[in-house]
Amino acid sequence: MNIMKKILSILPALVFTLGASAQTLNVVCGNVTYQFPSAQTGDMTYTDGTALTIQGKQFSISDIDKMYVDNTSVTNNQVAIAYNGTSATVTVAGNVAQYVTPTLSNAHVTIAQSNTDAVDGDEITYTLSGTTTNGEFALEGSYKCTIALSGLTLTNPLGAALNITNGKRIQISAKKGTENTLADGASSSQKGCIYSKGQIQLQGNGTLTVKGNTAHAIKSGDYISVKNLTLNVTGAVSDGINCNEYFLMKSGTVTISGVGDDGIQADLDGTTSTGEIVETSTTDAHDDEDSGNIYIEGGTLTVTTTGAATKCVKSAGDLRVSDGILTLTAQGNGTYDSTDRDAKGASCLKSDGNMTLSGGTLTLKASGTGGKGIKADGTLAISGGTIIATASGSKYTYGSYSAAPKAIKSDGAMTLSGGTITATSSYHEGIESKSTLTTSGDCIVYATGSNDAINSSSDMYLKGGYIMARSTGSSTGADGIDANGNLYVQGATAFSMCHGGADVAFDANSESQKTLYVQSGTLVAISGLENGASLTQTCYQTSSYQTSTDTNENWYGLYSNGSLVLAYKIPSGSYGSPMVVSTAGTCTLKSGITPSGGTTLWNGYGRINATATGGDTVSLSQYTGGGGFQPGGGGGFQPGGGGGHRPF
Repeated sequence: MNIMKKILSILPALVFTLGASAQTLNVVCGNVTYQFPSAQTGDMTYTDGTALTIQGKQFSISDIDKMYVDNTSVTNNQVAIAYNGTSATVTVAGNVAQYVTPTLSNAHVTIAQSNTDAVDGDEITYTLSGTTTNGEFALEGSYKCTIALSGLTLTNPLGAALNITNGKRIQISAKKGTENTLADGASSSQKGCIYSKGQIQLQGNGTLTVKGNTAHAIKSGDYISVKNLTLNVTGAVSDGINCNEYFLMKSGTVTISGVGDDGIQADLDGTTSTGEIVETSTTDAHDDEDSGNIYIEGGTLTVTTTGAATKCVKSAGDLRVSDGILTLTAQGNGTYDSTDRDAKGASCLKSDGNMTLSGGTLTLKASGTGGKGIKADGTLAISGGTIIATASGSKYTYGSYSAAPKAIKSDGAMTLSGGTITATSSYHEGIESKSTLTTSGDCIVYATGSNDAINSSSDMYLKGGYIMARSTGSSTGADGIDANGNLYVQGATAFSMCHGGADVAFDANSESQKTLYVQSGTLVAISGLENGASLTQTCYQTSSYQTSTDTNENWYGLYSNGSLVLAYKIPSGSYGSPMVVSTAGTCTLKSGITPSGGTTLWNGYGRINATATGGDTVSLSQYTGGGGFQPGGGGGFQPGGGGGHRPF
């Protein structure tokens, strides 16, 4: 009996059975099964002896291998793909059967999806499970859908594991409690192990592990967002995550390592940025945005890069961190960029535009030559969070070109108005702005550099906050706080030190007729102040002071009208003289105090809002702003050099 006779003979029985109870009609075409619940089938049309139509889905009779009825429960809008070694099976819910056309070649599955507007305005979910070392999931179409991963291990040696040419938003969701692993082939032409022409929303409460053996691990021609998911990128020839338009991380855990280029990179899709599109009553946040921006709003992000001049997180536009735990390690050395004709170093956070850090806990380590913890080509604004940025590499040099390591650097104006910032550079500046630098609010800054600890190429304004700058260098040009314009102390609590000689704790560019202005606030300067300083607020000096060690702490207390405004101790090291102090009201300095309570600053070197007992009053003389005592020039008097106790 041929298939046509089989269909003709079983149709009456099927109709009778389906009408008798709530059962499911299964139509099997090769490795694809279409499931039609009895309540939905309605009239089944049999045409010209060659075609059968059920719920709008037309079958060629010659394609049907069998039809049967069972008690399977069917979930609307669902398509299940199960991989098993060299083969795969596809199961399609009847209500979307007319919109889904699967094509199978062993375990390589391609789905062509057409209009789903008639399906209650909902979208189709493709659930992928099983294991194959030679398969793929490819999706064509122009409508939003969800790809649910439910215990999937999928490797495609010929191309992308997930290849989505659908230009609409695609949700890729790892189901709760499932482990899912994707890998692509080497030396192919795909752009990523996961590739989507449109937007990718990565989400779910499961785990997804991805490795890109040809290019990126995950690539979108549009934006990428992450929510809840545990995502592990274990390797990529190029970037771990690469997208156009923007990248948004709201929550989840993302770990990226073993990449040849950047960890996360967001580029512009077009040639001109739309800028940030904020949420309104009619749009989602960033809807239709093409900015090249990166937004990190929560979750845990851990990225390690090792390639030359690579970046852990890089935006073609602005970069904003408002919350989350970020551990970013850039281990790559510097390199010469022949296109830009410049030497470049690796960075943990890099923005081609502006950077805003308003929350979160950031641990940033750049260990290669010329490396930087933070690098903003535009402005940098830090208003909250805890930031520990370290640049431990040396300078990178290529002929006459060089890249200097910096813990924190901006080419535009830098504003520090909140948060706790620790910046350490072993071979250059700790913090540098190539424009103005302003501190305000309640920011806490502790900067250490072998050159200037804190530097600005233009004016610097210390309007507020708690600032400690420690230059560990011994060569000329290593000031504690250095403005290449005017330097204004206007309300901040600022504690600075350097080795002395021609260098001072607070330096303005007097060689170009710029001036240090001490107008208000609390100031401690180990190695004195810039020559010709304007002292609106009276400053005092002492020629001798005692540094501290772990076994021999020596706390100083700076008092205003008898109230303790700052307790501090001087790190062990070699610094110049004198020690200059200033605060509002009647200034008193004590040594050898025992502070208690209050808030600890600067890795334990300072304390505010504290009480203190004991101590000896230090004899102070008025400081006139003449740059300290400068026999034969220089910026401090250092008999015998060295640190510790220095007689005047």
